[in-house]
Amino acid sequence: MLLVQRVRGQGRPKAHVAAELGVSRQCAHRWVTRWDREGWSGLVDRSSRPHHQPRRTTAEVEERVLAARRDEQAGPAFLAESTGVPARTITRILARHGVPRLADCDPVTGESIRAARRSERRYEHRAPGDLVHVDVKKLGRIPDGGGWRANGRGYRPGSKRRIGFDYIHAMVDDHSRLAYAEVLPDEKGVTCAGFVTRAAAAFAAAGIPRIERVLTDNARNYRGCHAFAAAVGELGAVQKFIRPRCPWTNGKVERFNRTLAREWAYRRPYRTNNDRTLALKGWLDYYNNQRPHTACANRPPVSRMSPT
Repeated sequence: MLLVQRVRGQGRPKAHVAAELGVSRQCAHRWVTRWDREGWSGLVDRSSRPHHQPRRTTAEVEERVLAARRDEQAGPAFLAESTGVPARTITRILARHGVPRLADCDPVTGESIRAARRSERRYEHRAPGDLVHVDVKKLGRIPDGGGWRANGRGYRPGSKRRIGFDYIHAMVDDHSRLAYAEVLPDEKGVTCAGFVTRAAAAFAAAGIPRIERVLTDNARNYRGCHAFAAAVGELGAVQKFIRPRCPWTNGKVERFNRTLAREWAYRRPYRTNNDRTLALKGWLDYYNNQRPHTACANRPPVSRMSPT
């Protein structure tokens, strides 16, 4: 729509607009042509599936495979024996129809008894601030002089005193993937409440003035915590929770935690815990403004803060 508005509404060259929006001239020509022929309805995404698939398994064979799966409760290798359909084809048929794995089903009834490790549908909110994901990651503190990552596997510190953990509180915007994180001493409800207030202020400074929803897991520091609920309420946001025992529902911040651990916490050996803490701000700036993100078409999250 933005491309069409600039080409047809403003009368600008397709090649110039295509370069601005990061698409090819052929792509720009295709979208403008669709709009000329069909109007705004022509810009709706279309399936890339071919109109004709002469080699696709017929509906009758697929139904026979599905019926055999329901009756025999067996895997593709066994079903291939009874149906005469190759095991690889059976695997594709079962995946196409969303049939759960045998390991996730009751062996007697065949009904699914375990949650799938994915949401029923992928989603992305339309605008920055519509939804933010919040979570805490726990990291062991680094002893002075560095731990085994700095000194090798055979390193044994002189003191056996436990030095505890750092708690990395993180907030990720669902649409833009813009992230904010702090190293805090615990994950109590009051601490989480203070973090979400400061994170919202950081998002406002970055161009997200309002947060509509805050999504967290069901930990006690989020669910049932009056301080956290009050902090979310002061933002004018609605508090949301993931499905119980389904952390992948909060997958965007969970994936950010993984990236944060790999690229900041364990990227290089630190000699002190404070060195690692001080490095977080610079890494966050790189993550938001320079690091390519696959969900943002290999651009940094800040690129989604404006139409181009």
